[in-house]
Amino acid sequence: MNRPAGPREADSAFLPPGAAASAAVDARGVVTAWSQGAEELLGYRAEEVVGRPAAGMLADDVSAPARRCLAGPWGWSGDLALRHRDGGAVLRTSVRAFPFLDRAGDLQWFLVAAPEDSAMVEWAIADSPLTLAIYDLDARILRMNAATRRLLGVAGEEVLGQPVGEVYERALAGREPSASAFSDSVVAEVLRVGRTGETLRYEVSAPTPGDPRRTTWAVNMSPVRDAAGRVRGVFTAGSDITEQFLARERLALLNEASTRIGTTLDVMRTAQELADVMIPRLADFVSVDLIEVKENGGEAPGAPHSRPVGPLTLRRVAHQSVLEGIPEVVVPLGEVDTYPEYSPPARCLASDEPVLSGLDDPGFVRWVREFPPRGERVRTHGFHSLIAVPLRARGTTLGVAVLVRSRPEAFERDDLLLAEELSARAAVSVDNARRYTREHTTALTLQRSLLPRRLPRPAAVEVASRYLPTATQAGIGGDWFDVIPLSGTRVAFVVGDVVGHGIHASATMGRLRTAVRTLADVDLRPDELLTHLDDLVARLDENDAVDPMGSTTGGFGATCLYAVYDPVSGHCVLASAGHPLPVVIAPGGDVRFVEVSPGPPLGVGGLPFEAAEVALPEGGLIALYTDGLVESHERGFDEGLRLLAGVLAGSTGTLEETCDHVIRSMLPDRPQDDAALLIARTRVLDTEHVATLDLEPDPSQVAYAREAATGKLESWELGEAAFITELVVSELVTNAIRHGSPPIQLRLIRGETSIICEVSDTSSTAPHMRRARTLDEGGRGLLLVAQLTQRWGSRQTASGKIIWAEQDLAADATGAWLGG
Repeated sequence: MNRPAGPREADSAFLPPGAAASAAVDARGVVTAWSQGAEELLGYRAEEVVGRPAAGMLADDVSAPARRCLAGPWGWSGDLALRHRDGGAVLRTSVRAFPFLDRAGDLQWFLVAAPEDSAMVEWAIADSPLTLAIYDLDARILRMNAATRRLLGVAGEEVLGQPVGEVYERALAGREPSASAFSDSVVAEVLRVGRTGETLRYEVSAPTPGDPRRTTWAVNMSPVRDAAGRVRGVFTAGSDITEQFLARERLALLNEASTRIGTTLDVMRTAQELADVMIPRLADFVSVDLIEVKENGGEAPGAPHSRPVGPLTLRRVAHQSVLEGIPEVVVPLGEVDTYPEYSPPARCLASDEPVLSGLDDPGFVRWVREFPPRGERVRTHGFHSLIAVPLRARGTTLGVAVLVRSRPEAFERDDLLLAEELSARAAVSVDNARRYTREHTTALTLQRSLLPRRLPRPAAVEVASRYLPTATQAGIGGDWFDVIPLSGTRVAFVVGDVVGHGIHASATMGRLRTAVRTLADVDLRPDELLTHLDDLVARLDENDAVDPMGSTTGGFGATCLYAVYDPVSGHCVLASAGHPLPVVIAPGGDVRFVEVSPGPPLGVGGLPFEAAEVALPEGGLIALYTDGLVESHERGFDEGLRLLAGVLAGSTGTLEETCDHVIRSMLPDRPQDDAALLIARTRVLDTEHVATLDLEPDPSQVAYAREAATGKLESWELGEAAFITELVVSELVTNAIRHGSPPIQLRLIRGETSIICEVSDTSSTAPHMRRARTLDEGGRGLLLVAQLTQRWGSRQTASGKIIWAEQDLAADATGAWLGG
């Protein structure tokens, strides 16, 4: 026998006659139809119940939602307690009610008791830990399981048919500040899925009743389609992914910390970066304290692997808060605080382990109680949970980070592990910054020790200077300057720049400065001095090309400008070895750059250095500088020179104020290269301070020279120096007449604290001092001059030489010579 044609098995299944229990009830609650399945379920035959009220088969009253649905054209689904025909057994059965109109147009209800497999589905949905719900296309609630109702704190019957947005807003009121916005977003997503028929997945965080933490849910929304494929509703399923979400957040925070912590080699900045990273995702207030931290990068106390014990004195280097202005602060930045041994920070450092503490910790309670300001902050801001994490790197304890929470969620073990990982990363960066700071400070100390600590105060000029190291990680450079008093009240200005940064550049700079001072004592002309200095640099380059370990260090380059100013003539002679030329500023404000052909940088060799002579106006300024002052990434060298000229032209006030104005105008807060600046205001010695006497090469002129010198000292009211001056003049003039060549000139210069006697001639033969034997007639002159004066010497000129002697007016030279 062939089976009748019907739908394919893949699309449907045949059910036995008693598989479904169904009945029909009219609007008055009278049974109008009864199936065989209903008879098998409750034991009533059709003739026993049709035409009778259905209420007689109910074990309890119909719920309010069921009555509300019966009163209107609503379908209903729920559990009913049905009484069996024998009157004893009560069956709890899942029933669905569907409204329909009969032939007469009267409302009736078709009731279906779900078969066992449908009941199992209903039970599974009801008991599922997932939050499950079904909404119609207008975002009204059709079904909501127990997990969802518990989350919202509502009963299932109360919310059926209600708009989901209103239910969410009422449920979250008082728990979620943005309850309205949250409910609006849920409604918008339900309507979108119902309109587009597309599946949607998103994550949302919301408070949970009885749990201080916010719970994160992964919500899946999918359309519910009928057999024809039409969207009839929206099904939502949410799962608690709080732990996974927190794990992702911790991983993201660690990844962020790797880029935000340690961006600079500055101890304070690195500690602040650690505090900034922890706020607000991990804590509400964070402080970072270091053990006797020094801004110059000094070592933390204690040998490696040592653990501090007892009360600790820590210095606050960083803190951060979720509150603007950080009102929780008890210890200001840079101040120190003592932590007793029972406090969480001290226990953390003593055990070298992180400490999880809070209001249930006697040590924490005692700590805040015995320090009233800290206790007041704890009460005011509601702090209840604390983590103290040691900062250790390379076996050395550096300090401690303290994290505090006032939010409802207390710190957990996972938070402790995260804080420990962040602090470990920061500790390495802090240690790197501390070591770099120490090395940078050492190099800077060396650099400053090689620069003049206090500039001399020669009578010829008034000077001021500035040196600014680079603020970058390249380290200090080789920029330097010097002011060297020379004979005859002259003064030498020197400025130079060694290529490179670090200790090597500083050491090279020290060598060059020493060499320049040594050569300056010989009173060489600027071009000759640079020639000797160039030879020295070439030899240093050869010696330093390979270090003792056999590794090649490479050569170095250097530039230098050497200028000699003579206040008697008002002229300045200068030469440059690849160095920027100085700027001259007239008293009226006119600015000009000195024109001289610069030679090659030091160490290049092969090309001569040229000297140029310029007249400097009395009261004017001459500024010497390094290229770090005028050149930067933002502007070129020529643009920097124009800016410098404009700044100097508009400068008024003292030299110190002028230096400050130039530095502020030319350099940023963090200069990219080190820079040196030397400014001098020139003076000219008039006839009241200088006396000149031309002499013939005749021995009789010696007496004339002595008499003229004595008369000049009397006019200067320096008669007490006449005795020694007569002897010096006599010896120097006699030597010039005997051994020199005419013309011969005597010049007396009155300094602020000395008398300088100079005798010039055209012979290039340099004198030297020797010891005369008993019967020798000569050889005692220069020895006598050396004994009577504080300094003496000779220098070459373009036409010959000058022999000079300087007598210090502050010393009682006469008494010393006479044995008094």
